[in-house]
Amino acid sequence: MAFTAPQTSEDTPIEIQELIQAFDTLPQEHRETLAPSLLRVVECSSRRRRILNLVQEALAQLRLDMKYLVFDLEATRRERDTLRDQIEGTNNGDHE
Repeated sequence: MAFTAPQTSEDTPIEIQELIQAFDTLPQEHRETLAPSLLRVVECSSRRRRILNLVQEALAQLRLDMKYLVFDLEATRRERDTLRDQIEGTNNGDHE
């Protein structure tokens, strides 16, 4: 049974691409032995890349959400201060 190296993409790290090229130069009996391990390495690398991309996207969304929350908090504080000033102004007017 002939084993071929797993397919790579542009996201595949250069070290793994080099490993696959070295794998392709091995005699058939060694490739048969190492093919499952190489496949697991490529799959793990691809999975880690996807997870990293998901984490980066989640962090970017979290940063954006935090900016909105800070904006909302500042607006709420301004509204509170404005209402407090109006109430204090009304109360001061009643005592005169």
